[in-house]
Amino acid sequence: MPAERIAMHNIKELLRLKYDCALSHERIARALSISKGVVAKYVKAAEASGVGWAELAAADEARLRALLGTTPRPRGAAVGYVMPDLAAVHQGLKRKNVTLALLWEEYVQAAPGPTYQYSRFCDLYRDFAKGLKRSMRQVHRAGEKLFIDYAGDTVPIADAETGEISRAQIFVAVLGASNYTFACATATQSQADWLGALGRALRFIGGVPELIVPDNTRSMGGEPDRYEPQLQRTTAEFARHYGVAILPARPYKPQDKSKVEVGVQIVQRWILARLRHRRFFSLAELGVAIAELLEDLNARPFQRLPGNRRSAFETLEQPALRALPATPFQFAQWKKAKPNIDYHVEFDGHYYSVPHALVG
Repeated sequence: MPAERIAMHNIKELLRLKYDCALSHERIARALSISKGVVAKYVKAAEASGVGWAELAAADEARLRALLGTTPRPRGAAVGYVMPDLAAVHQGLKRKNVTLALLWEEYVQAAPGPTYQYSRFCDLYRDFAKGLKRSMRQVHRAGEKLFIDYAGDTVPIADAETGEISRAQIFVAVLGASNYTFACATATQSQADWLGALGRALRFIGGVPELIVPDNTRSMGGEPDRYEPQLQRTTAEFARHYGVAILPARPYKPQDKSKVEVGVQIVQRWILARLRHRRFFSLAELGVAIAELLEDLNARPFQRLPGNRRSAFETLEQPALRALPATPFQFAQWKKAKPNIDYHVEFDGHYYSVPHALVG
């Protein structure tokens, strides 16, 4: 039968009844609806601590636990068994082809003492995973996906000569497994800016993932389609050049790109909010400021997992990325045109001759 568990405020009340009221163990047990054995256990622990009742009464919960030696073990942990590093297990599962069975075998081999059986190891990990931020669980493998989008917030750029204000757009890219983040400023959200910023993101991470997931925007794809999003010709050529698949998120399905939705929020809070009091006169100046804060963002420690975005990227994602091509992508814009009777086509306000056989 497992030992009775008692809240810390009840332990303090137990000691008050013992030392202030001088009640017997039996009366204290009846007053608090616990067994006499539990009363004797905590009275003995208080005496063994060598601390008087006045100090125990003034101690907070953490201090009282330390004095009485009642600091709780991790949930589900058993006495005498080596507790696995569940945070490391969680990160390890992001590696391609790594399973809980493999991580359990490595835990058994490395542990200096008795270890849990595989079923208990899995239960401990699932309990740990439930304690992470509550959200729809999506497992992202290392080097698998890069999520991209533009932030809703913009940054004003002032023309030094005329004082005219333009709004710089903020491009954000986030790797799935490590949350390693890239951000830069562009003049617009045109197809040229989308692909140019994406090329800079790939150079920033130093490799190519298996899949890129953009928003379902007309700049990257054709007409938005709920079931079969199609890529524009230039976007498809970009994908072929880098040897990557581009799969736009479905319309009205934010869960398809939840990583970058969170990444955009973090960039807005930790980069754009810090720049709100500064005035910029060019995209290049803004880009330098963003790059400086981006280093700090990727070095910020995780709240529940070991390390930070940079260390997770270097450990998990970087080895799994494919090499970049020798040359960057050269942007080309395609347009369907019908030759006139003078066998010329118009593009961007200019006229170009074509073979006369194409007329009609």
